[in-house]
Amino acid sequence: MSELKILGVSAGYGRDKVLDDVDLTVAEGSTTAVLGGSGSGKTTLLRVVAGFLRPAAGTVTVDGRTVAGPGTWLPPERRGVGYVRQDGALFPHLSVAGNIAFGLPWPRQRHHDRVLELLDLVGLPAAVAGRHPHQLSGGQQQRVALARALAPRPGLILLDEPFSSLDTALRAATREATARALRAAGATTVLVTHDQDEALSFADEVAILKTGRFRQVASPRTVYREPVDAEVAEFLGDALLVPGRLVPGRLVPGRLVPGRLVPDSPADGGVTCLLGTLPVHGSAVHGDGDGKGDVDVDVMIRPEQLALTEPGGGRLDAMVRSVAYFGHDAVVELDLADDGSGDGFHGPLRSRVLGVDAPAPGELVGVRVTGRVRALPRRIDARALAART
Repeated sequence: MSELKILGVSAGYGRDKVLDDVDLTVAEGSTTAVLGGSGSGKTTLLRVVAGFLRPAAGTVTVDGRTVAGPGTWLPPERRGVGYVRQDGALFPHLSVAGNIAFGLPWPRQRHHDRVLELLDLVGLPAAVAGRHPHQLSGGQQQRVALARALAPRPGLILLDEPFSSLDTALRAATREATARALRAAGATTVLVTHDQDEALSFADEVAILKTGRFRQVASPRTVYREPVDAEVAEFLGDALLVPGRLVPGRLVPGRLVPGRLVPDSPADGGVTCLLGTLPVHGSAVHGDGDGKGDVDVDVMIRPEQLALTEPGGGRLDAMVRSVAYFGHDAVVELDLADDGSGDGFHGPLRSRVLGVDAPAPGELVGVRVTGRVRALPRRIDARALAART
């Protein structure tokens, strides 16, 4: 296992700067997913760590050894880093066994036991050892590529969107097999991906990369529930942003009662919006607002937090505009009985419910919020701004 430290790294191609003074630490034996859109710098970051690209500034250390920095540059083969590309990049003329043993010292014929061990580690039967890449499915090819990267026992594994070319079912199975293999090998892992679900489910920590800089680095639960701003919130999944007021106040600590834990609740604080007075995870907003302690905010609510009830059973009523049914769950678009325009909100609301509980278009339902919400800095409402001007 190796700790990875990236400190003050800037890198690019010619005059185009792609990474701008980025810092990142990946603890020994942990997995970090670098999540970003196209052009954000994800692959450039991996290329710097792997040794395929020299940074313009900053240092990279692997297991306490500087592999890139002022006056220091180790070539890829001396870094002790395994690299798995998006397409696997297997050698078509070699068998599966030949591909896996490629990075091992000669003579390769002595590595039969290691090849079988790695095939078992990545969940492939020994029978595929003699096959060639074109005789394997896409998911099997990616597992062989992982086995090849693990063969020399590197302390650090880099995964460059290795599941993106697979279909949905195969992607999930291959991802789970890869995660099990990496845990069993004890390797420190960096995955770069543009897939939010993949990052949140695969990694111990998620690093949000945008235009060459990290916007937030935290656990999957934290980045999803407590994003630093609205842009990160919307990048990580569907997010409802409702204008509200942050009212600072003390929280009543959670307490144990027979059979259950009552969570923390706001005593005289929280956020108020058209959906009521709601408890917060913690606010990304600071300041005294109008001098009385209140601050204008955007209240971030995830669709799965909007529970649907019988009419009159929630904070407000809404009409079901449409239902996107996915079997296991459904996304319900709702038009408020009162469109909320007086609160600066322009619907619709979106609720994610179990598929069996999905209402029909045209139904009237009650709406209430469950759990804590996030108070974010208020974004400028373009329509309100246009109305004022």
